[in-house]
Amino acid sequence: MRARWILVVSGLYGLLGVALGAFAAHGLKSKLSPLLIEVFKTGVLYQFIHTLAILACGVLLQLNLPIKAQKYFFNAAVCFIIGVLCFSGSLYALALTGIHWFGPITPIGGVLFMIGWLMLILAAVKMKEGES
Repeated sequence: MRARWILVVSGLYGLLGVALGAFAAHGLKSKLSPLLIEVFKTGVLYQFIHTLAILACGVLLQLNLPIKAQKYFFNAAVCFIIGVLCFSGSLYALALTGIHWFGPITPIGGVLFMIGWLMLILAAVKMKEGES
């Protein structure tokens, strides 16, 4: 059940990433400054990178892995999911509205991304150890 939910979110994030990337390339070019277009594109880039990480976590959760590894993969996926909302979402909001108070939310997403990658490392260690 958890793996299916993670895979659905990954698909949704991928779909939205394509749509938002196209929106930035075609719909925003004449409306935003080059700097704000780059801010928006950075959000899309990080969304895609972490969409693939979420997908990997969901696929790995389908395997018969030790329980501790599964927990770390699930926690990694959750960090990536919330990280995309905070990091990319705040960049999208900043670019589209120009409201600068969205800026301080971005590092929260970045920290969640780093925690998610740490969780992936720990999951890999637990896979090797074969702990349950």
